[in-house]
Amino acid sequence: MDIQDQLKNLFPDHKFEKEEIKSEPDDQIWMQDDPIICKYEKRKGKPITILEGYTGADEDFKKLAKELKTRLSVGGSFKNESIIIQGDYRDQIMKILKEKGFKVKRVGG
Repeated sequence: MDIQDQLKNLFPDHKFEKEEIKSEPDDQIWMQDDPIICKYEKRKGKPITILEGYTGADEDFKKLAKELKTRLSVGGSFKNESIIIQGDYRDQIMKILKEKGFKVKRVGG
């Protein structure tokens, strides 16, 4: 039983209207001509995937970082205009970015 059902039970004469939530599409990320560079490194013996080369706004790149981290269920950060993802997820990241319409270039290995 959710909150709407509880309110209807408490106030049966009140007419509840469904609120229309106007959400802005989150998929509006600026596309670029140059490819995003996807590279693999080891830092302190642990593998990481680094994405660099995005020329749009930092806010859009941060949204992209958050989406990648949630879709892959991994940790990571956004530092110095690059996304750092914990682990070797180059193939999955490249697939996700290509689905979104980005050009991706794999560097190293």
